[in-house]
Amino acid sequence: MHATIKHLYISPDHNYFGRYGKDSLKHPIVERASLELVAGSGIVGDRFFNYETDYKGQITFFDSATYEKVISKFKIKDLKPSVFRRNVVVDGIDLNSLIGKRFSFNGMEFTGSCGCKPCFWMNEAIADGAEDFLKGRGGLRARIQRGGTLVTGATDVEILGDVTDVV
Repeated sequence: MHATIKHLYISPDHNYFGRYGKDSLKHPIVERASLELVAGSGIVGDRFFNYETDYKGQITFFDSATYEKVISKFKIKDLKPSVFRRNVVVDGIDLNSLIGKRFSFNGMEFTGSCGCKPCFWMNEAIADGAEDFLKGRGGLRARIQRGGTLVTGATDVEILGDVTDVV
């Protein structure tokens, strides 16, 4: 299988995570040409790097087709893909099909932990109704099994098998 990595992001701190009942914060999300992935730890420089042992969201993926659907649905022409606060925006693969799978992107290996659940903050970041619209298509949380340097552009995607320890 082939896919295209369109955008790569890190954020040094949380805007929404752990902020229930409080105002959101305005920490930047920074686009990068590459991300340094460390097996079992996450992405160097990202807010979830070494967050906790075996964290299910060491890296997150978002479908660029969903991004385009959000633009169309909410008629927001200048919406940036960074608003979803996912690390990798990818085109050409059904991310939900990777839940419970071991897979690779150009030799780096991951296990698909679970779907990213959109939260009420998406209504603030995008528009009223965005949380509901994104249910079932909020992205993919994954663990990094073999690290390396992830870059934008075409990537080979290989399904390596099923995993039984997904949450």
